[in-house]
Amino acid sequence: MIKKIAFSFLIISSIIAQVSAQDTSAYEIQRLKINTLLAERSAKFGQYDESLNTKTGIFGFQTKRDIRNSNEILRQIALNDNDIFKELKILLDYKDLQVEQVKTTVNTNSESIQNYRRSIKNLQDQNESLTNSANKADNSRDIAYFFIALLLIGCAVLAYFLNLKNKQLKNYEKATI
Repeated sequence: MIKKIAFSFLIISSIIAQVSAQDTSAYEIQRLKINTLLAERSAKFGQYDESLNTKTGIFGFQTKRDIRNSNEILRQIALNDNDIFKELKILLDYKDLQVEQVKTTVNTNSESIQNYRRSIKNLQDQNESLTNSANKADNSRDIAYFFIALLLIGCAVLAYFLNLKNKQLKNYEKATI
């Protein structure tokens, strides 16, 4: 029986040691409650141990009263253990809540990162599309300048030939007159 109680105490202590890394105020308050209950349990266990050694009967034997007192202390230890387990459940619920909050934050951040990546990809695609459009416009402009220059050269050549023909016609008209 004492071994079971000591084992329970070790398990509770190890759980508290694992959970002690958290630092929210409600969590800390809950830890303090559990530590207080554990201290009370240790004190009552000391009282129980003393009550087992108490022998007020004749010839150094335990009386019914001594045994009842020991049983009452043991009952109080069991009730205290129940309270410790209830408080540990609350403490673990806080921990689970914090884990869920972290998961929610991670999911939200992951979604935001994915949305940012999508936006960046869309902007890169738009930038590439606009760059291609600008390059095509530049190429079209260069081609248009080339054709305009060709047209002007053609017009100049045509004007030269027309002027030459016009002079030949004037010379032919002068010669025929």
